[in-house]
Amino acid sequence: MKKIFSMLLVSALGGIFTLSAYKIFIENNHSELVTTTDTEAVSIPTTPVNNMGNYKAYEAPDFSVAAENTVNAVVHVKNVTLSSGQMTFQDFFYGRSPQRAQVGTGSGVIINADGYIITNNHVIKNAQELSVTLNNNKTYTAQLIGADSKNDIALLKIDADEALPFVTFADSDNVKIGEWVLAVGNPFNLTSTVTAGIISAKSRDLSGTSSQSFLQTDAAVNPGNSGGALVNTKGELVGINTAISSQTGSYIGYSFAVPSNIARKVIEDILEYGNVQTGILGIQGGALNSSVAEKIGINDTEGVYIDSVVEGSGADKAGLKNGDIIKEIDQIKVSKFSDLTGHLSAKRPGDVVNLTLLRDGSIKNVNVTLAKNNTYNMPLVGRIKNTTSSDLKKLKANNGVKIIELNGEYEQYWKNNGILEGSIITSINDVKVNTVDDVQNILKERSTYEPIRLELINTNGQRERFNFR
Repeated sequence: MKKIFSMLLVSALGGIFTLSAYKIFIENNHSELVTTTDTEAVSIPTTPVNNMGNYKAYEAPDFSVAAENTVNAVVHVKNVTLSSGQMTFQDFFYGRSPQRAQVGTGSGVIINADGYIITNNHVIKNAQELSVTLNNNKTYTAQLIGADSKNDIALLKIDADEALPFVTFADSDNVKIGEWVLAVGNPFNLTSTVTAGIISAKSRDLSGTSSQSFLQTDAAVNPGNSGGALVNTKGELVGINTAISSQTGSYIGYSFAVPSNIARKVIEDILEYGNVQTGILGIQGGALNSSVAEKIGINDTEGVYIDSVVEGSGADKAGLKNGDIIKEIDQIKVSKFSDLTGHLSAKRPGDVVNLTLLRDGSIKNVNVTLAKNNTYNMPLVGRIKNTTSSDLKKLKANNGVKIIELNGEYEQYWKNNGILEGSIITSINDVKVNTVDDVQNILKERSTYEPIRLELINTNGQRERFNFR
């Protein structure tokens, strides 16, 4: 018994000794290591794990409402064109025409219950027959109401037996980069299909001429989806899908849409005026960047620099000057020229826009009334504009419109015949012309196979006549 008690006592003393040694050596050494470090702690902000559920950024977006509001309003468009092929022996023997039917397809969007449909101009170009198939598989013959090749927009009409589902327009100026969108198309007459993506960029100009202003999205759009709807998460129309950037013809990550504000303005013009009304600001210039800014001796690298102001234009009357920099239009930031032209594409002659200008280091706000476009791209000839009294006096003409740019395809023909830029067209088909509107009306009323007879005064003051069949 004494032996057992002795062993327990020894064990207890050993434990006490070990614990004391730990306190003296180990804890003291550890404390020494901590207190001697001179590195400051780095604080990294993190999202509290318990609050993750409160952040919508981590929630998967729900597109079901947008898809439900859109799919039945997106249609399949079929375009039948006739092309002239080489006559074969069988054609000659059986008396058949060498013309062959070619079928093109695309998509379209119903924009009101009465059957008006918006699509791309390139979808219906040169059509002899147009048909539209709805998402419920009903097919109708479509009538072309009008088209605008510049903005690649066309308006069709079908006569349905019932009120049709349609998509309402949203304000595309309010679309934000990074916003979720759906691309809805009906490419193969297999009923509407939906893809999702975000707005990747705004005011994209694919032509390099500052004449376009597309929305860019990474929603998958393939051939056949042209003319389909780009909608926000509410199912409202923010754009008409138009093009893809691809060397293969298939989607590779970039697609483009005409903003809804431009598309809506185009079809409203077609319905009200029969053609597109273009509001002109009246300036010439270009977008700023580092090299341009250095060249003209300024520090700004964003905005549109005004090189010259067109005499008598709205810009001229509002007091705009050479050297002004346009920073905003209607409180919308202008970083590049397509920001400006894109906004103006949704305006008409007579509309007033507010410009924020940088002039001599000071900010200035100016209201400008847009003027009517006095130029027109005339078939065969090129771009023409209204003449001034000095234009007429210079060539001793009583009336006419001035050629300001020759058609590239026929430029050499005109030059060979003594017609240069600056020549004046005085009559078309024996009807005197005074304005660009006169030219457009004459060509519009002309029958398809009627020749075009032109009378011109060249830059030497000589009268010339041309007859085209």
